[in-house]
Order: sequence, then structure tokens, then C-alpha cells
Amino acid sequence: MAARIPYTACPLCEGPQIAERKRADCTRHPLYRPALPATMIWKQCQACAHVFTDGYFSTGDAEVVFSAINDSQKLGNDIERQRQVSARMVEKVLPYVTAGTWLDVGFGNGALLLTAQEYGFTPVGTDLRAQNTAALKSINIEAHACDITALTLSQPCAVISMADVLEHMPFPKEGLRAAHRLLADDGVLFISMPNADSMLWRILDVTEANPYWGELEHYHNFGRTRLYALLREMGFEPLRYGVSERYRACMEVIAKKKR
Repeated sequence: MAARIPYTACPLCEGPQIAERKRADCTRHPLYRPALPATMIWKQCQACAHVFTDGYFSTGDAEVVFSAINDSQKLGNDIERQRQVSARMVEKVLPYVTAGTWLDVGFGNGALLLTAQEYGFTPVGTDLRAQNTAALKSINIEAHACDITALTLSQPCAVISMADVLEHMPFPKEGLRAAHRLLADDGVLFISMPNADSMLWRILDVTEANPYWGELEHYHNFGRTRLYALLREMGFEPLRYGVSERYRACMEVIAKKKR
């Protein structure tokens, strides 16, 4: 059975005082298999209020656990509709950056990256699923099957998008530190994820319809307040907040790299 490596302290502030926040059934998740624990346990840091799972999977276990792929994560899935959604995302970036390398971390179905290319950006993608990177390379787009923390590029990025990615990372600060390293001095970060501070999240909780407590691939539940604090700590200044169309109760934030 795949077992999580326990967090012994908050993965953001390293505060040692953490308490149980919630337990949730994850057996209805499409990637769930009997070898996995049926219950997800969520903790909360008593110092910074961050909410996270009680542990994370090792690299080896994660590769086994998430070796399956949802249709929505396959390159080209629902591409015509997703192109329209992605265009609105790209247009939110254009007031700040209009050209250069656009690195999409965890590019999934590729819609955002391919749409950014349409707008004149040079596309580069990373994804931990090798079949996705192979598919992207087959249409002559640079792709890397690695974590952003291990990525090196020949030139700085104008834009780095982490669309529904940060909450999947056991230690989000490492991902943001890598993004800061890879961005040009005038570059911007586009980031999206569920917003646990939103009223919609609270309504989903009250009606016991919140899907994120049983989301196997997530290690963190961020609210806007905690995310902004983390971004500033890691060298970014938030510029714009918006509501994401990609998933329920999600937010989009554009932040610039601070020099």
C-alpha cells in the first residue's frame, strides 16, 4: 500500500504546531485504487493557518499512484472549447507582457500553451507525464518531462504559468523559488488554484459538496490571503486577481517578479 511521508511541520512556515482540520473520503476520485488509503487527513498550521494533507507521496509512490491519466489531462482534449478559455487567460497577461518565452508548468491538455503560441509567445512546456511531453514534442514544441525545480533553459522566461499546479507540489516554496530563478527580471507569474477563502468554497462545504477535500492529487488548500503572503515571501508582487473558469471555486493571480 502506498503510504504518505508525514509532514512534521508546516510545509510553508515550518511551524511545528499543526492540528487535524478535516477527514474526507477519497474513494470516489477517478484515480483512486484499493492500494491507497481510503481517507485523506487534512492538517492546519496553528501559526500561519495553512491547510495541507498529513503527508505526501514519495517520488516513486507518486509515479505509481498517478500513472493513470484523466481524459482532461491528455494533450488536445476538448481543445476547441479550452482554446476559448485559454484565450481569456492569455489576454489577462497581455497588459504586462506581450512576447517572449511562455513556460507552462504541468501543461496537461496543452490548451493554454498552444493558445499562448497563437498570441506570439514562444511555447515551452513541462509535465511529469512522459506521454504528454512526447505528444507535445511530436508537434515540434519544446517539452521537458521533469519537475520545474530540475529545469534549466537557455534564456529567461517572459511568462511562467502554473495553472492548478502549486497545490500538487509537496513543498510549494521550491516550485516558486524555481519559477523566480527562471523568470526574466520583468517577467510575470500566472497562477491558478482553488480559493479556500471564497464564499463558493464555504457554500460547497456547508452543502457537503466540496470536491477538494477528497482530491487525491492535491497536498494543499490555499486561500487568497495565504497565497498572496507566500508569493511576496518568495519574491513576487501580486498584480491582479481574477476568477478562474477552469475549475470550481478557483482563482487566478498574476504576479510580477520583484528584483
